[in-house]
Amino acid sequence: MRTFTRGICVCLLSLSLGWSSLARADAVTDWNTNAGKAATAGCGDDFHATRMYAMMHIAIHDALNAINRRFHPYVLDTQAPSGASLDAAVATAAHDVLVPVLGQFPAVFSACIDAFVASAEEDYAAALSAIADGDSKTQGIAIGHAAATAILALRVADGADTLLLDFDYPQGTKPGEYRFTPDTPFAAAPGWGNVTPFVLRDSAQFRPPPPYAVTSKKYAADFNEIKRLGAESGSTRTDEQTQIAHFWVESAPVQWNRIARTVSAASGLDLWENARLFGLLNMALADGYIGSLETKYYYNYWRPITAIQLADTNVTPDTIADPTWEPLLPTPPIPDYDSAHAVEGGAAAEVLKRVFTTDLVAFSTCSLSLPMPEEQCGGTSEVLRSYASFSQAADENGISRILVGFHFRKAVEEGIKHGRKIGKRAVEHFLKPAK
Repeated sequence: MRTFTRGICVCLLSLSLGWSSLARADAVTDWNTNAGKAATAGCGDDFHATRMYAMMHIAIHDALNAINRRFHPYVLDTQAPSGASLDAAVATAAHDVLVPVLGQFPAVFSACIDAFVASAEEDYAAALSAIADGDSKTQGIAIGHAAATAILALRVADGADTLLLDFDYPQGTKPGEYRFTPDTPFAAAPGWGNVTPFVLRDSAQFRPPPPYAVTSKKYAADFNEIKRLGAESGSTRTDEQTQIAHFWVESAPVQWNRIARTVSAASGLDLWENARLFGLLNMALADGYIGSLETKYYYNYWRPITAIQLADTNVTPDTIADPTWEPLLPTPPIPDYDSAHAVEGGAAAEVLKRVFTTDLVAFSTCSLSLPMPEEQCGGTSEVLRSYASFSQAADENGISRILVGFHFRKAVEEGIKHGRKIGKRAVEHFLKPAK
């Protein structure tokens, strides 16, 4: 099981997380941070984590807009007393989603759940204790509870209870067909593409065109690129490329929500603007995984580790097998195409670009997946990587999947485009300003 959690999301690190270095902005970003602790406590299950983030931020958004309508709600369309406590509404909406939704994580992760539930209860008690008792607090709690109840009811039969580890998934036998990756005799979440999306009409709405045929020159070029750059040993990666590979292995929802908090704090967004930002971001991230998993299991394309170890020169003479080849880190137990991590980066960058009305926003961010603990977020030698735009970060995030040995370039490039389409749809169709 350790191999699986490491492969899906190498983020089971210290819960200190380095988030304390960010100044407190407001109740929305506080609870976004709390959800980040939950995502990490979820043992590396980014699929359920993005659903949790999205549902929590929808509840927060709808609770605030019931008190003062500035944006169209997602599900709860009601009017709360204008004097209702905003902080009580946000805290209750968040808490009342986080606790039950974390309880819906697959049973294989049950050992990770209890600690977070206790942490969430502690966070909630602290948030409410800071608010004076009275009608305002009571009203805020009531509307927060109503918003949480509405999104929980909407998602009750959304398919997220699908099998997480399928040991009986049929493996391919021909060149190009997916088969289990080493030490993981199962396929991860083959039914996640059937989960009800948050913003997409259906999970296949923006499905990319097919991957390269294994007989093509373009496939051979991608094969030889990742064989050189993504190897655990004997790679041609530079030191910086190795850092990039490790830096972006971190959980995509945890990293992109951290980036959003950083940019939000610098931009001075208010409570409602943050509620909309994080609602759109996390719905797009949730649908990024849903759309990508649909694509992955539709094409069922093999991973580089399989392709390199089993290369057949009778298929194409431009690819030569290396049965001992290993990627920099263990490959996730899931088909190659498209890269879900690249989809996440494309979706997040597109949402951020559209919410802030420009791509050219400079920022720096840390990571929880660097090999040395002191280099991780909050460490004594914390490593920050800096970007001049959201797109630059998304592109580096995508390229990291080649450098770590996980994905062919075609999967990365199509993944970024796939994600951008999802992010664009989220902003254009949901949580629009109220007229």
